[in-house]
Amino acid sequence: MNIYTQRLDLSTLSAEQQAIIDKQKQAENFLYLDFDTRQRSRFKAETQHQESIGVDLPRTETIKNGSVLADHQGNLIQIMAAKQGLIEVTADNDFDLMKGAYHLGNRHVPLMLTPNALYFEPDHVLEAMLHQLGLHTQAVQAPFEPETGAYKGNQGGHSHSHGHNHSHHYHDHSHTHGNSHD
Repeated sequence: MNIYTQRLDLSTLSAEQQAIIDKQKQAENFLYLDFDTRQRSRFKAETQHQESIGVDLPRTETIKNGSVLADHQGNLIQIMAAKQGLIEVTADNDFDLMKGAYHLGNRHVPLMLTPNALYFEPDHVLEAMLHQLGLHTQAVQAPFEPETGAYKGNQGGHSHSHGHNHSHHYHDHSHTHGNSHD
């Protein structure tokens, strides 16, 4: 079993590597993975031609649709986002769709954005909330490629954070209330 341990940057593939990927595309030999699997760094899977492989990548970012992985012998495999069950959200106008995106984002839901619809993994509580907002939902099968965080960028492997000191030594929060609970 081949164990793929490296991500390759598509923009730096050699002509030989690109020819390998192109040949695999013609033979329809990919590794289709759902979003949950593409978030993991270690797993076993089967290619479209039933070849068992292993993936053991450093913990970085989600494997994207179209990513190319390599093993130590130089073998390559391209990852494709598999169709999976999703909820498609549509609205009667752009403002309502924007409100839906806001409320889903506020709940940190992985969300795929398109010009006319939002997509997320099935959750009946979120669907009920969206219906209350006047949005329309339906179950669909589609590849899922949610937005990445604004601070993640395309480089992967790093995060952006700010250290904040939230101590407030300059004022007292004690309060006296005239209520007695005898």
